[in-house]
Amino acid sequence: MATVTTNAPPKPFSFSVSNPLKSQIPNSQSLSFPPRKIHQRRLSVNASVSAPPSIETKNAPSPDYRVEILSESLPFIQKFRGKTIVVKYGGAAMTSPELKSSVVSDLVLLACVGLRPILVHGGGPDINRYLKQLNIPAEFRDGLRVTDATTMEIVSMVLVGKVNKNLVSLINAAGATAVGLSGHDGRLLTARPVPNSAQLGFVGEVARVDPNVLRPLVDYGYIPVIASVAADEAGQAYNINADTVAGELAAALGAEKLILLTDVAGILENKEDPSSLVKEIDIKGVKKMIEEGKVAGGMIPKVKCCIRSLAQGVKTASIIDGRRQHSLLHEIMSDEGAGTMITG
Repeated sequence: MATVTTNAPPKPFSFSVSNPLKSQIPNSQSLSFPPRKIHQRRLSVNASVSAPPSIETKNAPSPDYRVEILSESLPFIQKFRGKTIVVKYGGAAMTSPELKSSVVSDLVLLACVGLRPILVHGGGPDINRYLKQLNIPAEFRDGLRVTDATTMEIVSMVLVGKVNKNLVSLINAAGATAVGLSGHDGRLLTARPVPNSAQLGFVGEVARVDPNVLRPLVDYGYIPVIASVAADEAGQAYNINADTVAGELAAALGAEKLILLTDVAGILENKEDPSSLVKEIDIKGVKKMIEEGKVAGGMIPKVKCCIRSLAQGVKTASIIDGRRQHSLLHEIMSDEGAGTMITG
């Protein structure tokens, strides 16, 4: 196992509900919450004769509003403080600068109030862009990227060298301390080829997880950022689905919660009706939805990933809408949530 040494715990980072990435990412927005009645108290009796406030002043939450929001968050902070949560990051939240800013600031805030977040990522759009620049065709079968030796080399370079380090830099700039890893590091993940590897090439699945390299990092307050590539016993690199990696890591760490960011609202009772969102369901219920065809296509592997992690001890698994600003905070710090929560 790789030895982790540190001279001192990372410096504490300040707690602020404003978006710390505002200077890093253009057009980012400050951390905001749904409007409430308390907003009505912001206008003074002299508003009719005073100079019109600037747009920034109009939109700024009042001190009373900020205090009330923090007060209402206390039960959720107490519930999750000291607990490990594994977040799989991908989809629209990865390509939109505003949503990327939202995810990063949510992670930093959660770490500030005592949660132990771990971020797992893929990077399909970036891989596709680099393959196109090199005139290498991107081919998919059953939703998985066909990965020959050349493509595997590009996947490793993009995920580990570009996407991973960019996320680490953003989290560090936001005030937390992140550490970038892949499945190779400390033998965190050992891969094996998928059953139909003859058609898919170097596409793998997780054979074994050794989370020992992660434990001292989260104990000292670092946020691990993990790229979804790993090697087999012989050292051959494999491209692994990021949902699968997140689920297996959550199970190995005994995480309180697994969260998958997606490009849909969650699990729908009726696939054609976005308003038919299932807010909470147990394993038995979601298996029945799969049998009835209500869960289909790309949602099936995500749901199966959640079921597998729950069966191995994870408390809850959520599939949430990554297109929604601050969906992580909505999921963890509110009763409403931001998608579908599956319970064991």
